[in-house]
Amino acid sequence: DASPGRWDTRRSTLSTLMHRAYRPPHGADVGCRSPVHVCRARGVFVGCKTGGVTQTPTPHVRVEGLSRHFGAGESRVEVLHDVTFSVARGARCVIVGASGSGKSTLLNAIGGLDAPDAGTIHVAGEQVTGRSPRELTRYRRAHVGFVFQFYNLVPDLTVTENIQVTAQLVRRPLDIDELLEHLGLTQHRHKFPAQLSGGQQQRCAIARALVKGSDLLLADEPTGALDRHTSQQMLEVLDDVHRRYGATLVMVTHNEAITALADQVIELRDGRIVRDRLNPHPLAARDLDW
Repeated sequence: DASPGRWDTRRSTLSTLMHRAYRPPHGADVGCRSPVHVCRARGVFVGCKTGGVTQTPTPHVRVEGLSRHFGAGESRVEVLHDVTFSVARGARCVIVGASGSGKSTLLNAIGGLDAPDAGTIHVAGEQVTGRSPRELTRYRRAHVGFVFQFYNLVPDLTVTENIQVTAQLVRRPLDIDELLEHLGLTQHRHKFPAQLSGGQQQRCAIARALVKGSDLLLADEPTGALDRHTSQQMLEVLDDVHRRYGATLVMVTHNEAITALADQVIELRDGRIVRDRLNPHPLAARDLDW
């Protein structure tokens, strides 16, 4: 239904979202799940303290001594323990671990949606930790694109409008028509989320994350709500947009097979890094098998 009355409702929703965009929702601190060719040079990552990975002076993402807990007293749970690693600009980094290992909490901290108890995070040379809520909003607008497991699309907005919500946050967004064409959404641009398949909704979410020209793309279990075939297609889309737009990609997953496409693999267990390694021969997403 694209009637004028419905458009007035959607326009009001769009206006409201413009003021709230990229501010963490209530409860985000409990782990809500919420251009350019990529440089493939090796030996440019920083690993965990014991990983023995070669150090670079200018990583895109640098995390040092990060710790986070929830609860107090007997209910206190240590979610992250002294986590230290870095990711090179333009790399594909996959953080893998079982449910409850701290993956999403770590991703939320990098994205400025959650504040750690200790440690520091730097993105593009700027410190993220210790900033005010307003400063974190500016940081997310300038640098970060989020892809959530359950899409988080606005149901009363069309595909195009969902992307416009984010595009209007920056002065020089990417061309929406080009994004729609590249992601195979042109013919679906006037549809609402309920009229799309899971894969199409995730493509819309990826377009929304990319349209700001974000240099850091954070993906929280982007295939978690999709079947195997659609997951393969979605990873191919992420692989392709990563190569085309050159953003640094940090993805968390419980699926170890996905690590084969990464330049860097970080394994989390009980909130600690147990392994941080480089992958000298990452596969194309279309060649993954699981």
